[in-house]
Amino acid sequence: MKQVLLCGALIVTLSMGIRHGFGLWLQPITMDRGWSRETFAFALAIQNLAWGLAGPVAGMLADRYGAFRVLIVGSLFYAAGLVLMALATSGLAFTGSAGLILGLAQSGTTYAVVYGVIGRNVAPDKRSWAMGVAAAAGSFGQFLMVPVENWLIGSFGWQNALFLLGCLALAIMPLAFGLKEPAAPKAGGLQQSIGSAVREAFGYPSFQLLMAGYFVCGFQVVFIGVHMPSYLKDNGLTPNVATTALALIGLFNVFGTYAAGSLGERMPKKYILSTIYALRSVAIVVFLSVPLTPWSVYIFSSVMGFLWLSTVPPTNAVIAQIFGVQYMSMLGGFVFLSHQIGSFLGVWLGGKLYDATGSYNVVWWIAVGLGIFAALVNLPVREAPITRAAPRAA
Repeated sequence: MKQVLLCGALIVTLSMGIRHGFGLWLQPITMDRGWSRETFAFALAIQNLAWGLAGPVAGMLADRYGAFRVLIVGSLFYAAGLVLMALATSGLAFTGSAGLILGLAQSGTTYAVVYGVIGRNVAPDKRSWAMGVAAAAGSFGQFLMVPVENWLIGSFGWQNALFLLGCLALAIMPLAFGLKEPAAPKAGGLQQSIGSAVREAFGYPSFQLLMAGYFVCGFQVVFIGVHMPSYLKDNGLTPNVATTALALIGLFNVFGTYAAGSLGERMPKKYILSTIYALRSVAIVVFLSVPLTPWSVYIFSSVMGFLWLSTVPPTNAVIAQIFGVQYMSMLGGFVFLSHQIGSFLGVWLGGKLYDATGSYNVVWWIAVGLGIFAALVNLPVREAPITRAAPRAA
């Protein structure tokens, strides 16, 4: 278990840490290439959508053939996508590299694949905690990598910074050996086909509600992560404030995700999720209502950081609790697809509405309303294991 947790945490640290700093490239790339913000935002929107669409497939392959092979391919795609992102000279090429290729890479190197291995190797009563540890590692990656990426851009230029990150992404390959399972795991009890598992999940109301809540999570965090650096600069704050803000989100997310995972062992996870979404809306309203200063940004980032990916451990733990772990990576991938559809809309609308109105205000208030919606839809979720009929005798 220790090896799985350590290697899984390091993989998530790298994969999530690299992507969390992409907002730092918005202004240098658009200014150097002469592109609009919507061009950059659309590419990252496609990245999130490709990640989500490929997630169930990557999860299914990991469930059936093992996470190791999926991680190896994902690492290669990650490195290739970063290099091609640096070389792209047209909006279409940038969308193909920063969008499609990196989205495919992230589907095979992040939570859904790693959580499937954790779910099969950690006792059910420790599963929520273990997922919290892995999510906290991804948060630490954001805290660690955002200042590093900012330094790389300042020291070597944005293109060379992407080349160096491409080399770093290859470090996922040796770590993948720590998640290499000796044989395809066999779950006890009734065995399902993939088609049966998918039909069962999508026909279950609680699964649909989890997907709806995760849509909101994606919209909020990706809009803020990508567009907040430019929002702050537009309002007269220095790039260092934005870098510190993103780093604080990562730092406090370490505590938030670990706390959410630990609380999931002691109380209903639906209440944890509902509280997280409600508090996000409150935090955004307060942030928009007070004067914008470096300290208001730092306080908002710390609060939002505590709530940032804290939805991940309870959401995935509920999936395992309801449906078991046989197809956990695949089902987690489907829920994450909803997250990424929200991410697509959050990052794209951020750029689209900014170009149309000259302001991010409309998108901020959309994020507030969606947070209230997500807080409500998580309350009816039933966490008890699903009852399956015994197969009939021939």
